[in-house]
Order: sequence, then structure tokens, then C-alpha cells
Amino acid sequence: MSAPVRLAHRVSELFGLSRAEAEQFIQNGWVSVDGQVIEMPQHKVTVERVELDPNARLEAVEPATILLHKPAGFDASNAYKPASSLVTPATRWADDPSGERLLRRHFHRLTSPVPLDTEASGLMVLTQDGRVWRRLTEDADLIEHEYIVEICGAIAPDGLRRLSHGLSFNGRALPPCKVSWQNETRLRFAIKGVQVGQLRDMCAQVGLGVVSIRRLRIGRVALGKGPNGAMPPGMWRYLPMGEKF
Repeated sequence: MSAPVRLAHRVSELFGLSRAEAEQFIQNGWVSVDGQVIEMPQHKVTVERVELDPNARLEAVEPATILLHKPAGFDASNAYKPASSLVTPATRWADDPSGERLLRRHFHRLTSPVPLDTEASGLMVLTQDGRVWRRLTEDADLIEHEYIVEICGAIAPDGLRRLSHGLSFNGRALPPCKVSWQNETRLRFAIKGVQVGQLRDMCAQVGLGVVSIRRLRIGRVALGKGPNGAMPPGMWRYLPMGEKF
């Protein structure tokens, strides 16, 4: 039996590549071993069938941004029950329209630049891309978020007006936002710079309890709809190249 060698060494020999080129092809998901894509250059092989995808390109892989439909009860940060644990190859939305190749490296060092209450559900952003991080943090007060808030109780007589403009949170006056009734038990908020706990507190100030909160959109990016309906809770898709918040 042949002695085990690093996959990068075997790819370099088989396809006449430099070691650096072989490693880049492997890391970018273009090499398979017995039909399974392997992204680790140090993976050991002996007599397995090693193949290089005929469409392989020597180019850098862009950092990934993932859009997750977070279920209620998962934490947006790396806490006891982190929402990031839901992002796996098996939970990619079947109707993801991005066309992005799934790479395991896309699941490393994902961070969430936009807060979302643990009790809330809906659109959550996880990114490796510093450009996306800066856009969503530095321009947070300029980017509108859309929420559906299911409420209970009786709203104060001037409650809708006060929700739109006239409330404060954590000791500061809140800027104007757009609030309207979706139906008799649900309010639609289009709001900028929202903080953790803010929507629940705003509702309490006008006599309303909150049953649930769901974020539908951040800027121009929504949860997403496909031929089988909206992206379900617990599923994710890639942010396509060219789609901007």
C-alpha cells in the first residue's frame, strides 16, 4: 500500500501545479477525494481517486455573508444557545437563489453585526465580510428595519401617534419611525437604529404587551421567497454578490 501523503502534494503531482496552486484549489473547494469535496490541503490520501473540478479557477474566495431565519429562543451572540449553531450544510435553504458554492470555510468566524432579541425571530445576518460589518454598524442609524409585532392589550388613545414619534428609550428621545396596523393584533414597524429590547419597551409605553416579534427586512435585503414560499425558520441562504443592504 502507498504511504499516505498530503492531498496538496498529490494534487500538485497529478495536475502539474505548484504546491501553492494546489493548496488554493483545495481550499476553494475544487478538489474531491473519492467523490467527496475536501477543503483541507493537509488531508492524507493513499490510493483514493483524486479529481480536480474541470471548472476550477485560481481566484480568491470572497468572504461569505449568510442570511438566517432565526427562530425565537436562539441568541444572536455566542451565548448559551447561539443562532450561529443553526448554520450548517444541511440547513441551507433549498431555494437559495444566490448560486454560491457551499464551502465549509464559510461557516468559520461568522459574526453578527445587527442585534436581534433572543425572543424575536426573523432575518439575522452572519458575516465574514468586513465591508458588510462596517455598513451595518457604522450606518446603523440610516438603515431601515421592518418588523411585524404581534401585540395584546388595548393601545392608549394616542398610542399609534406616540409609537411613530414621541417615545424615549434608555433615557434618550427616539427618532420618528413608521408604525401602522397590519391587522387588529399586529403592528408593522419600519424603524432605524433599533436596539435590543426597544420594540417591547415602546409597546409597553402605550399599554401593549408583546406576543412575538419578527424581523422581515434590513434595508433592501429581505428574508427571501422562493417557488415554495418564504424561507422557513432555521434555514439560511447566502447574500448574493451585488445585493446590498
